[in-house]
Amino acid sequence: MTTTAPSARNVLPGFRATLAFAVSYLAIFVVLPLGLCLLKAGSLTAQEFLDAAWNPRARAAYALTIGASFAAACINLVFGTIVAWVLVRYDFPFKRIIDSLIDLPFALPTAVAGLVYSSLYVESGWLGRFLVPLGVKAVYTPLGVVLVLVFIGLPFVVRAVQPVLESLDHELEEAAAALGAGRWQTIIRIVLPTLFPAMTTGFALAFARSLGEYGSVVFVSGNLPFRTEIAPVLIYGKLEEFRYADATALATVLLAASFVMLALINRLERWSQRRYG
Repeated sequence: MTTTAPSARNVLPGFRATLAFAVSYLAIFVVLPLGLCLLKAGSLTAQEFLDAAWNPRARAAYALTIGASFAAACINLVFGTIVAWVLVRYDFPFKRIIDSLIDLPFALPTAVAGLVYSSLYVESGWLGRFLVPLGVKAVYTPLGVVLVLVFIGLPFVVRAVQPVLESLDHELEEAAAALGAGRWQTIIRIVLPTLFPAMTTGFALAFARSLGEYGSVVFVSGNLPFRTEIAPVLIYGKLEEFRYADATALATVLLAASFVMLALINRLERWSQRRYG
């Protein structure tokens, strides 16, 4: 009597159903809106597209949006890594409360964050009354835009770096110390190379989140053309004027810039994983 081997089965059945659901979800909620945006922008002639998406006001908005997002992501990269290090390596009072507060920007409406920051840094605010006489204006200036974007993007870096720090083998640091390496040598040659892929991921997430932020920035920027107007606010203004084609043209440029930046960051992530993974 011969027996046949049991047919191979997936550990988790339902591949076809879940694949169909995933593809349908992406098509409806990602591909379709982006396709309609590009289609609407494509209804413009080349000259109309340039007039709508590449005029001096639009270029100033792009520069502030991308520049402030990049600056905020860089700040979060440094301080988010330090915060993650402190939360993982040290025990101190109220540690769990502070750890929970890191996720506050995820749950807090961004408009609330914008209102809080604007009330703090205005000339009569709790912090503004001390900073404004010193020449530090954090409301209705690019500095205010960067500050709220730092608040919005910090959790992404912390939560990306924290699990890697928790899984980092302490024996590597002890071995480096036993071989005569100093603290900074251990950090630069042992810790940072291990954290680099996670730090890159956190930077990318914080940058992408800041690039499309609207609710918090609108309250602190002042929305002054050529000075503190960001691209999402400009797009919203075009929509209020019922100039949908112009709004989609602006959105297309911002979308293209996002794809380029994320492609560069993804290449950096793959390079770091090949070198340090």
